Parts: sequence; structure tokens; C-alpha cells
Amino acid sequence: MRIIGGKYRGKSIAVHRSFHSRPTTDFAKEGLFNILSNRFDFQEVHFLDLFCGTGSIGIEACSRGCSKAELVDINRQDIHHLNRIIRELNLEGARAVCMEVLEFLKVCRDHYHLVFADPPYDYRVLTELPEYVLKSNVLLPEGWFILEHSSKYSFSDHGQLIDERQYGNVRFSVFRSH
Repeated sequence: MRIIGGKYRGKSIAVHRSFHSRPTTDFAKEGLFNILSNRFDFQEVHFLDLFCGTGSIGIEACSRGCSKAELVDINRQDIHHLNRIIRELNLEGARAVCMEVLEFLKVCRDHYHLVFADPPYDYRVLTELPEYVLKSNVLLPEGWFILEHSSKYSFSDHGQLIDERQYGNVRFSVFRSH
């Protein structure tokens, strides 16, 4: 995993040997952060990374100056590894949480400017995930929820969709809270 911008630009972060998920490509990550950097001042952003896996997206947000970041995943090894990276990089305001995402959304009392989710492409409630996030109150007013998913899905008929971007077989659907 490579950090592409900010304070730790160019730094490689090792992924533990038993990691088996599909991380966001550098090409897609760069496209996503170009969009976000034009609309948000990361120094003021509270960021939530759901299904964080390697933590690539959340760590990228921290590298760009994010004031608060929570990275959530159900895999204990991933979270243990991420906590080590957070300590090594001294990422103040960053925290990795081991919890199932839908359960986290039910109990979370914090609020975020940006929520990013990269669930497995076969996630059982992928098509309902925007509603779970938007109704959970984790987003601040006018906050964005970005869902990374396969290009075979489209959320173009969703009333809160504000943008869709495609990078190869990866699509980002962007929703705004009211």
C-alpha cells in the first residue's frame, strides 16, 4: 500500500501476510482524493472509513491533514495491523475499531464530514448500504457518503446521489446528507 499525497506521500505501508481483500487501486484512490481535495479542507474534516481493510483510504485522509479519522472493520488482524501503523506514523486523531459495520452505525454517536465505504463486492446488503449510512446520523449536514463498488451497480435513481465516477471496474457513488 502506498500513500499518494500529503505529509506521508510516497511512503509504503506493509500489508500483513494474511490480508486477502481487494484494496482500492492507486489510480482510483488518486481520482477520489482529487475530487475530495477540491471540495474539502482536510484540516477540518472528520473522516469515517467503513470496511477499511488495509486502511489505505483512512490513512490517506490522515496524511492529508484530516483532524479525526475512524477506521472500522470486522477483521481483528486488519485492525491490529492498523493500530500498529497509526502508532508508527503518530497519526493523532486516528483510531481503528474492530466491529461489524452495521452494528457500528447503530451505536456510533460521532458525526463526520466524509464517510467512505468499500464493502466486499458481494456484501449482502450492498444496495441498501447508502440508506443505512444516510439514516444512521453519522453524517454531518451536507456531509458526503462515498460508496466504492463494482461498475455493475448503479445508484443513479437514488435521490441523494450527487456524483458517480468510474475508474476501470471500480465506481464511486457519492451521496450527500440533508
